[in-house]
Amino acid sequence: MTTEQSGVGGRSDADSRPAPEETGAEKSPAPGDTRDEAGARSGGTPASTDAARVDAEHGTGRRAGRKRRAGKKSPAVTATVASGGATGDEGSGTTRGGQGGTGDDTTTKADGTTNADTTTKADGTTKAEGTTKAEGTGDHVTDTSDAEDEERDDKPADPFSAFGPAPEPVFGRVRRAARAVGRFLVHEWTLAAVAALAVAVAMTWPTLRYPRYTLPQDYWDPSLQAWQMAWSGHILRTDPAMLWHSNAFFPENWSFAFSDTLLGYAPAGLIGVGPEHAVLRYNIMFVLAHALAAFGAYALARQLGAGRIGGAVAGAGFAYAPWLLAQAGHLHIISNGGIPLALAMLARGHGWSLRYGYRPRRRHAGWAFAGWLVAAWQLSLGFGIGLPFAYLLAGVVLVAVVLWFVRRRRVKRPFGRRLFLADLFGGLVFAVVGGLLAIPFFKVAELHPNAARTLAEIQLYSPPASGFFTAPAESRVWGELHEGARAVLPWSPEMTLLPGFVLYALAAGGLFFSVWRVRHRLFLLAGVLVTMALGMGTRFLGGRFTYVPLFDYLPGWNGLRTPGRMMLWTTLLLGLLAAGAVTAFCMRVRELAAERVPPWPGPWLRLATLVPLLLVLAEGLNVTPHPVVPQQPAVMRIVDGPMLVLPSSQNLDQPVMLWSTDRFQPMVNGGSGFTPNSQTQIREATVSFPDFASIDYLRRVGVKTVVVLPERLGGTPWEGMLDRPVEGLGVSREQVAGAVVYRL
Repeated sequence: MTTEQSGVGGRSDADSRPAPEETGAEKSPAPGDTRDEAGARSGGTPASTDAARVDAEHGTGRRAGRKRRAGKKSPAVTATVASGGATGDEGSGTTRGGQGGTGDDTTTKADGTTNADTTTKADGTTKAEGTTKAEGTGDHVTDTSDAEDEERDDKPADPFSAFGPAPEPVFGRVRRAARAVGRFLVHEWTLAAVAALAVAVAMTWPTLRYPRYTLPQDYWDPSLQAWQMAWSGHILRTDPAMLWHSNAFFPENWSFAFSDTLLGYAPAGLIGVGPEHAVLRYNIMFVLAHALAAFGAYALARQLGAGRIGGAVAGAGFAYAPWLLAQAGHLHIISNGGIPLALAMLARGHGWSLRYGYRPRRRHAGWAFAGWLVAAWQLSLGFGIGLPFAYLLAGVVLVAVVLWFVRRRRVKRPFGRRLFLADLFGGLVFAVVGGLLAIPFFKVAELHPNAARTLAEIQLYSPPASGFFTAPAESRVWGELHEGARAVLPWSPEMTLLPGFVLYALAAGGLFFSVWRVRHRLFLLAGVLVTMALGMGTRFLGGRFTYVPLFDYLPGWNGLRTPGRMMLWTTLLLGLLAAGAVTAFCMRVRELAAERVPPWPGPWLRLATLVPLLLVLAEGLNVTPHPVVPQQPAVMRIVDGPMLVLPSSQNLDQPVMLWSTDRFQPMVNGGSGFTPNSQTQIREATVSFPDFASIDYLRRVGVKTVVVLPERLGGTPWEGMLDRPVEGLGVSREQVAGAVVYRL
């Protein structure tokens, strides 16, 4: 019996029943039979060798699926499928039997269904009178067979369809948007940001209790920095070209560059006018700075390969280290979160982590460029901590360039073209921002030589080694206990550098038990020791091999008078060491919990992983005072400038700067990191005010109004000036809103 390859291999009902001899032992096919052994053993329909091979590879399951999709099945086909019959090539709808065919009135379709009312030709071929569906083309032709219509109507539902996969639901636009919002709200980074903000509010409390009337630690430097944010917002609205020539320190130019500017907070300065809004703005940014510091360090630890709790320990240790409590009055030091955040973005963009190494497939040029932008923003907050950060990035770029030259022959474009362009343009933005910001400071250094720092001044602020184990008075846990240790420090506000004993312990444990590789632990330890040596200034081997070379040869480094602020980098590196240890501890806890049957006390073991985090936060608790800001005198809202407010001194002038945020009148008053000579001369000349000499000097300088605040005169060189007569001096004196105003 032979079968032509043009048809689908099939049998009639009679031929599909196995013969008695086929039910027994396996028999070899008869001569001339084209069935292969697999088809003969399974009792399949005679078919060509190619058709049998197709059936052996794809099985009958696919044919059954096609039958269900066709929605019809004849009894003949059911018998054929049940007996393992093979189908032939798709696209042909008839079966041609050999001579002596049975002549049953069935035909097999290409999709596995059969039609009734077939005829047998004289040559033995079977011709279907019904129509078929050619599965290869996907064209559907209506079947005119009445028998087939009845069969389709009587066919019961397939009971196994309930076990198939449910169709994918199609959501509307609103539903899709709601799902996207839901995914965003439960994302790790969203939860981390919310947690960082909540912890910042709690750890800085009561900063937001009376945010319009109090300032953390004192109202001197915070008043200056509140004025800085207000000035930058005001001048950007009115006359951006005069940004660096502020209303304070009249008649000096470039006065906005007399100290770190917090220029990156200028967008916040655009909102609100006056002292109350300035104080509110400062307190909000104070809390947000803590939140950003914790979030940035968390992101860096996670990018480097730490777990969630390990990253939280790094973030809490970096943002709430006890030594930072002494810097609560220096927002430009507290605002350090852009440093770890930029490093995390740059590491993410370059596909690099401490734990997994370099992974080229994880490179992302967008993250790298964003990291450069964040770094530029951090630099705009001030060079006090921004300058070491800039030199660190310059060193990283130098190492990257060397690696590129080394690897370019072995690896084609090891950094990738897009990533290279992102680094090129991002680094260019960072360099341009740094260069433009540096111009006013170099101008101030040129005009005011007395603003330059000296090694003698560096010696005054250099802490001894004991400072690394001494907490400031603002520490709730260690403040009173370390009172004796602080008493022997020459300048305790800048020399109490304790990052936390818990952080020390966790970092020490991370040297022996960690997810970081041994060489990475040694690198982190070396970084800790180097930054500590730099933090000691001239007290570590006289600074000859550490701080002094940087002071002498690196541009701008001689403007940093407080070496102890290098503790910022020490704290960050200690936090990364601690994160490695805590991550390894959490992994071990999960393994122990999984080994227990039943897994008890798994929840208690996992809660134990939070203990390091809670201890780090406990050491960061504070008793920072929040004094009430002196109320703005009403006269400050009335008089015009240029003016001089008496009495005047470094500390007394800083609240005066805050009071001027209503109108920003030009005034001689101002407090910063140094005192210009012109301001010193004006203060000395007005000690005898009012008299001919002082009035003449003020007129030559350009001062038109002198405002005297009587309640502040006690104990100052100007005490008793109100008793001096003004007759014949060519000036007028009047009482205005509780103050005395002299008009020259």
